[in-house]
Amino acid sequence: MKLELSRVVQGCRLGVLTGLGRTGQQSLEVPGCMLYTRCGTVPHLTQDTLQTLGSLPPLTQVTLSTLAEHQEVLEEFKQGFRKFAGLHDTVLYCSLHDPATPSPLGHITNKTVSVWGSGGRIELTVAKFMALQKAVQPDWYQSMADGETWPSDTSRKRVRKSVDRTLAHLDECLLLHHKTQELQGVEVFGVVEGGDALEERVRSARETAKRPVGGFCMDGLHTGSMEQNLRTQLITAVIKELPEDKPRLLQGVGRPDEVLACVEAGVDLFESFFPFQVTERGCALCFDFDISPDPERAGTAPPSVLQQDEGISAGETVERPGDCVGEDQTQMTRFEINLKDKRFREDFGPLVEGCGCYCCRNHQRAYLHHLLVTNELLAGVLLMLHNTAHYCSFFSALRGALASGQLDALKRRVLRGRSGERSGERSGGRSGERSRDVVKDED
Repeated sequence: MKLELSRVVQGCRLGVLTGLGRTGQQSLEVPGCMLYTRCGTVPHLTQDTLQTLGSLPPLTQVTLSTLAEHQEVLEEFKQGFRKFAGLHDTVLYCSLHDPATPSPLGHITNKTVSVWGSGGRIELTVAKFMALQKAVQPDWYQSMADGETWPSDTSRKRVRKSVDRTLAHLDECLLLHHKTQELQGVEVFGVVEGGDALEERVRSARETAKRPVGGFCMDGLHTGSMEQNLRTQLITAVIKELPEDKPRLLQGVGRPDEVLACVEAGVDLFESFFPFQVTERGCALCFDFDISPDPERAGTAPPSVLQQDEGISAGETVERPGDCVGEDQTQMTRFEINLKDKRFREDFGPLVEGCGCYCCRNHQRAYLHHLLVTNELLAGVLLMLHNTAHYCSFFSALRGALASGQLDALKRRVLRGRSGERSGERSGGRSGERSRDVVKDED
């Protein structure tokens, strides 16, 4: 695997990851996202339905939280999860936890971590973790890690312990990795922990960079755990310790505004669980990222779409649930419309004007509203098709803006309607306090 950077703009890295997969024939443009799946399947969609989207990320994410309970079956199959699930022509990345499902805290020990499947908690030692990787046979996988470094009142002692455990787990994983024939050619991503403690984040990054890993996974910076200014400050400090020729993956961040801020801080790869969360709310992604002269360009929304749908006047501050630290991230964000709302009952336009997805080409908002209020399963299928297509197009537009030097124009489009700081940043509450904590670590 090799990262070839073509341009660095305002901290953003534009390039291509080449030599991916067991054959080394695949590539991935960065910044980019992975395809989110549960047990190898995109929620609500069959493989045939998924292929109607056309351009999909060549990197698919699976999680041990959904695979661990099938370990015996995979070991007996012996040919890896990709062939077992019929996932062809994709690079397989295996993470520890499902980013769309919060894991209960308090189940980490010096020797084990826990994942949560449909049957409950599964405790993993390093030996069991590596046996699972041997059975799954991914192309990349995240090393075992202690990510319990939040909520924000977690002690500095606990944060230091998390970094120490994660480094110890990484060393054990690497030792077993090099002894496992089935994992030859597989890349290990070292995990950077440290909560909101700057000193521990830097230490974790510096020590992880000394190990023979293929890339870096930044954990514990997810939406809801801290405000964006603090997240950006931590990522910037971490990236100074990491080599430029290896990819940087950020877990738990999916909202477009946060993605843009993290890309500017130097992040290359993201998980794409956000479209699934939006679908589960009965909502459709409907934000503008078109910076071309033609407002009817396929796959984008006209500039006024958010103002029309959400009653936003020019220059008005937008405050929505989910924008502040500690808010329930299952609530609606400014980047979507709630199709359960009765005002869509007689709205016969597509979800997004000009979008080329199957849903927008063939169905109307009123029909989606009907499917949702009558609890029809087809609603989830159509919404997931649109939301996945819209989100992937956003990343494509981001790369195009970087290539053409129009990042600022793209940011104005995406952040349209937002004219002030978030309430959590203005109030001087907990999020502001934690921003100051990052400069001075306390025991």
